[in-house]
This record gives sequence, C-alpha cells and structure tokens, in this order.
Amino acid sequence: MILCDVGNTSVDLFYVGKRTKLSAEDFDPATVQDSVYYVSVNASFNERIQNYTNWYDLRQLIDWEKYYPTMGIDRIMVCEAVEEGVIVDAGSAITVDVMRGDVYQGGFISLGLRSAQSAYANLSGALDVSFNFEVDLAKMAKNTPDALTVGFLAPLIEKIQSLGKPLYLTGGDAVLLSCFLPEATVDEELIFKGMKKLIEKGVKC
Repeated sequence: MILCDVGNTSVDLFYVGKRTKLSAEDFDPATVQDSVYYVSVNASFNERIQNYTNWYDLRQLIDWEKYYPTMGIDRIMVCEAVEEGVIVDAGSAITVDVMRGDVYQGGFISLGLRSAQSAYANLSGALDVSFNFEVDLAKMAKNTPDALTVGFLAPLIEKIQSLGKPLYLTGGDAVLLSCFLPEATVDEELIFKGMKKLIEKGVKC
C-alpha cells in the first residue's frame, strides 16, 4: 500500500517508511501498479487519475460532520493523526488546529514564514530581510530583521502556547518553528500517519 499526498506542485509518496517527492506535472500515475491511497489539492492531477482503478481518494472515508466543509484535506489528515493535542502545520500557510478526545475543536490559519517575509518586502524594500530564528521573542528588537521576526512570530507563538499541550509540529518549516516551541514534538510524517489511521477506521467500518 502506497500513501500519497498531492500538492499543487509536488507528489509526495510514502511507501515502506520511505518518502519520495516528485513533480506533480511530470509524475505519471501509470507507473504505479500498487494500490495508492491519496489526498489531493491539485484539480488537474485529480482529472488525470480518474481512470486509474488502483488510486483511492481518502475524501470518501472522512467523517465530514467532524470538521467543516471547506477545511483543507491536508489539515484534516494531520488532525486524524492526533486524538489529543495542538497541531501546527508549517507550510505555505501555517495552520493551527486543536483536537481533544478525538474531537475537532477548531483552529486558525496564518501566513507561512516565507509568505510573511514576502508580504513585508512588498510593503517596502527596507523590509526585504530574512527572519532571525535566534531572536528572543520576549525582548524588544533593535534592528529590522529582529523587529519583523518579533512582530510576526511573538503573537503567533503566544497564541499557540495558550491552546495547551501536547503540541505537534509538522510541515516544511516545522524545524524552524521548533526554535520557539521547544516542548513540541516535530513529526514530518504526521499527514501519512493520519491517512493510515483513516484507512484503518474505514476497514473496521
């Protein structure tokens, strides 16, 4: 069984504990003969695999009453992986969701780190600088990189910490955020764990 997370630009395959990331545009689904259980936010890719009977869309197994109709499929999968805790998925956007007793409590969406830096740069060339991930968020900044880092991350980190524990970090920028959330568990395979749990639930039903 192969698990697959399809994004706008990439296809992330998980098989026997190993991940392989490929270009969504160049990937040929006909090259995969095994059963593939996937989630996808890529409409054009979804059209390409409609006629492949070995590709199974995990949307069909989701209990949508547990979430809300427009919630992203990737957010739902990381929530499915956690019965109790706060899940921070640090990708193009930063999503924060809370699970208590395997019940979804809600969440929020913030700009991702790179999107935030780009937004500042669009305001002024003087703000076109990188965040400083070694800054002390509790202190007032005395230079531009630190000022932008504190301005963006201090309220975000404070809000995340207020939601309780345990805390899980996943996504491409999880390690960077962990500098400010040292108590968090970093798990870059959380989405695949959620997919596997959802499949197991579906089999039992």
